[in-house]
Amino acid sequence: MSIINCSFIVYACPVGELNEQIENYLQKSQELCGENKAHNYMPHCTLTGFFTDDVSSVDYYLEALDKAYLAANNNIDLSITIKQLTFNDDWHGLELQAKGLKQLIINFSELERSPTRQENLRLKDWLHLSLAYGFNPEDREQLKNLAIDAIAIEANVGWELRFYQKNSDWTWKQLKQWKI
Repeated sequence: MSIINCSFIVYACPVGELNEQIENYLQKSQELCGENKAHNYMPHCTLTGFFTDDVSSVDYYLEALDKAYLAANNNIDLSITIKQLTFNDDWHGLELQAKGLKQLIINFSELERSPTRQENLRLKDWLHLSLAYGFNPEDREQLKNLAIDAIAIEANVGWELRFYQKNSDWTWKQLKQWKI
């Protein structure tokens, strides 16, 4: 049996009006300033770092995420609050607060039992959604002004917990989603 290693990750992704605003911002920012590292991804909040495992392990992760999600849905507030739009010299984005979501991911890491993963899961503590990073410093003000004009943090938004496989050619395969 051959081993086919893939990269996996768990995200919380916005859906609805806010996601549309972010997608429009990303398109306009690319047209005005060129690509930056945020353009390599769909709008998301990272909950785990990338981890590598055999493709045959997917069911272990989906089962653990299902269990953690069901337990959290019954006992934990999974709401995500957008604290603010932040503009640092090298990063622009939305800072998020979601204690229940952090607990869900801790529970997932405790339930997950893949026999083939060689590394520990890296759980994310700083919850955020990147709008721009790795951009040319001279584009900072234009990107900031574009974000202020394009994104209303009070816009209607829903969230989905998503489990992704990232392929070596930077294509993505969404393996499952759960409504938050």
